Amino acid sequence: MADIFDEVEEDLRRARFERLWSKYWPVMLGFAVVVVVVVGGWRFYDYLQAQRSAAAGAKFEAALRLSRTSGSEAEQQFAALASDAPSGYRILARFRQATELAARDKAAGAAAFDALAADGGIGPVLQDLARLRAAYALVDSAPPAELVRRAEPLASADGPFRHSAREILALAALKAGDRPAAERWIKAIQDDRETPQGVRGRADLMSTVFSASGS
Repeated sequence: MADIFDEVEEDLRRARFERLWSKYWPVMLGFAVVVVVVVGGWRFYDYLQAQRSAAAGAKFEAALRLSRTSGSEAEQQFAALASDAPSGYRILARFRQATELAARDKAAGAAAFDALAADGGIGPVLQDLARLRAAYALVDSAPPAELVRRAEPLASADGPFRHSAREILALAALKAGDRPAAERWIKAIQDDRETPQGVRGRADLMSTVFSASGS
């Protein structure tokens, strides 16, 4: 008897399924088509983005190679990438374009880095990097007070670019003839265990010069 009841129950389930299928199959088919189209479209979009990134990467590498021999032409190529490359390469190209520009015109290069520093879309770390690069571009030409204004906010104890910012501040103090300030920033460089070797070496050299010139 149990087998008979099981067979009847199975027949009832099959009948209910067939009724549901006959009623809703267009909806189910439409939903399946939508899923296939959406997934296919997303994968095609990913493919296009990957192709764009690969092409931008190749152009960026070519511009880097060109920068060794022709900065002005490289600058033009970086400018083109900065306008139409995918986001990551667009930001890199803007930094490289500003670098090439600063090589021939310090003030114009600093202005390009200032534009990057003002762009909240690149994130605070890259904005601070742009501020530092602008200060470096002007380190030989700007008044000491201008260099202090630019670099001092980056010299905090936990700042990722504090080492270079402190070096700029030491140089600004030297330009201003402010020996106590220069020595203070040199000491900050020397006392920081995370100071890169190159920055530390230059700070040690300045300290040696101070010692040789007398207190």
